[in-house]
Amino acid sequence: MTKIPLNNDFAQVTSITLNQESGEERFEGLNISHAYCQAKVSLYGGQVLSFKPSGHRDVLWLSEQASYQMGKAIRGGIPLCWPWFGANDKQSQYLTENPNTALKPVNHGFARQLPWHITSINADESGVTLVLVLSGDKQHPLWPNAYTLTQTLFFGKNLKQTLTMSNDSLEDAQYSAALHSYFTVSNPGNVSIDALTGVRYSDKLTGNSSTQQEAVSCVGEIDREYHSSEKMTVIDNHWQRKIDIISSNCQQWVLWNPGTELANTMADIHPQGEQEYVCLEAANTSWQIIPAGETVVISQEITVTNC
Repeated sequence: MTKIPLNNDFAQVTSITLNQESGEERFEGLNISHAYCQAKVSLYGGQVLSFKPSGHRDVLWLSEQASYQMGKAIRGGIPLCWPWFGANDKQSQYLTENPNTALKPVNHGFARQLPWHITSINADESGVTLVLVLSGDKQHPLWPNAYTLTQTLFFGKNLKQTLTMSNDSLEDAQYSAALHSYFTVSNPGNVSIDALTGVRYSDKLTGNSSTQQEAVSCVGEIDREYHSSEKMTVIDNHWQRKIDIISSNCQQWVLWNPGTELANTMADIHPQGEQEYVCLEAANTSWQIIPAGETVVISQEITVTNC
């Protein structure tokens, strides 16, 4: 890891090891301390693990049984789903054209399973800005393009996350993506997201599409893509707090919770962990174009307040 320590009048950023008890390769990260917040970031996956504004509980949920091993995603925080969201629908065609190729399916792409690099850390009275970069070429048979990802993270009274996607190839590239935020809540049953009412959605569990007529339930199992780019507010009626999320250049919000039965089959979710979060993900779930040599940007801004 390129160490860029920071300790000035405004903030302290220190290097940490995330999997000290594991015999696997070390996962390095950063602890961020500022007058306005505390935060934690994993360089593996370029993943925000924690964001705790002063005077508030952590905004993000992280599993006590999260895996810190190469080739696996870290369960919690804000994993980056890129360059595709969910399963890659091009896999069947690839296997037909390449019948002798052993291709391991990778759900949600490869960006969350690779080490990112720090390029800068800066702090002032408003917060800490961290810039991480991931680049490659022919990273995966289903996505052979050359690329550079630049993730800019601002931690202050709020969290701003910007993902800049540069297509370094001579041909157009396609991507789909999600900023897969796990929001900590008192219980999904205590949560309301009023801005989803009246929004058209696609239900991945039933295969049906409809319009949300009543108040949405966040109790799992639920896996829906809501076709909206409007501001969302996650209201926790028990903790009396609200989380505002504003996205940019994202066409969907994905609402997900595995529910108890499915969560019990997932080794990286601690017991009853699914009762502690709701995922609301700023996303582009369908293929989008990044023209050759050009750049596309998506982002989200997260703010927590008492209500």
